[in-house]
Amino acid sequence: MKPSVRPANPNFSSGPCTKRPGWSPAVLADALVGRSHRSAPGKEKLAGVIARSRRLLGIPDDWRLAIVPASDTGAVEIALWSLLGARGVDVLAWENFGAQWAVDVRGHLGIEDVRLFEAEYGALPDLSQADPDRDLVFVWNGTTSGVCLPDGDWIAGDRRGLAICDATSAVFGLDMPWPKLDVVTWSWQKAIGGEGAHGMLALGPRAVERLLTYVPPRPLPKVFRLVRNGALIEGIFRGETLNTPSMLCVEDALDALAWVESVGGLAGTLARTQANAAVIGDWVSRTAWIDFLARDPAARSPTSVCLAFADPRIAGLPADGRRAFTQALAARLEAEGVGHDIANHRDAPPSLRIWAGPTVERSDLEALMPWLDWAFEAEVGKL
Repeated sequence: MKPSVRPANPNFSSGPCTKRPGWSPAVLADALVGRSHRSAPGKEKLAGVIARSRRLLGIPDDWRLAIVPASDTGAVEIALWSLLGARGVDVLAWENFGAQWAVDVRGHLGIEDVRLFEAEYGALPDLSQADPDRDLVFVWNGTTSGVCLPDGDWIAGDRRGLAICDATSAVFGLDMPWPKLDVVTWSWQKAIGGEGAHGMLALGPRAVERLLTYVPPRPLPKVFRLVRNGALIEGIFRGETLNTPSMLCVEDALDALAWVESVGGLAGTLARTQANAAVIGDWVSRTAWIDFLARDPAARSPTSVCLAFADPRIAGLPADGRRAFTQALAARLEAEGVGHDIANHRDAPPSLRIWAGPTVERSDLEALMPWLDWAFEAEVGKL
């Protein structure tokens, strides 16, 4: 039977993620449109995003934090192009984005001493292979695989290399071990449901030291430059951005951060995320046709939850058949208006991907689960 209860908000995309509960365009009424971002009010709003983000995420006082262009991708690229080359580099890759950073490091930065440790979708590479004397590049949460790092214990506290972490689908949904990291990047469009095109770049003291003592043997585009005449461009870390930001997006980010405060800060968003992930986990445990793509429970992402088909009628199909089935199931949910954008990333194995981060309401996930069962049975019946 077709379920009678529909999610109040059917948006389960893993990026851009759904807006915070109760959001409407009215929250943008105070946006500083038509004004310079370099005006005093403009800089105040940009500095406000930085200050609130630092406080809510518990970023140490001796870290620098900046708003940068081009979303999380831009933040990661700034870090890679500005910092790498002083020593050998280890790259961990177990999904699409980690693999993309490996392409950059190996193919575009001209670094010869690069080691790549890979794992297939659903697994983690052997973390013990990471050498603390080498720089390390990795994602914290595999947005396209549903696999996340279980902790930061494997990162050496006395490392000589830098730990550069793409954390865009982890911050606000997972607790980050800041002392084990040197660079952390994310974007507003993931866990807090902000708008795209802007990234956040957090630099620990060791990363700042590298910036000030190492000159990379490559030209840096203007929007990558954090150092001038041997000194940090400190204004960047006070909201004087590298290029012109959208003040509409800035206003939206301020609203999202205010909402985080209203639900209890980081503790509140972590609790909401875990409660959401539990809804999906309970459903998977009682549903024979589906399973987690991430095989190790300790490495299952609670934000970007990826699900593989366990039913032999689907699992036994060739890859093209499984992909077509996935697309048909997702399209059926779209047509009903109960679940948008839950098919796998284009580079991932055929699977379902459901965002369960803090801006998602638990009640909407509870309403979605019966619709997944209904859509599956409807599509299996067509085979």
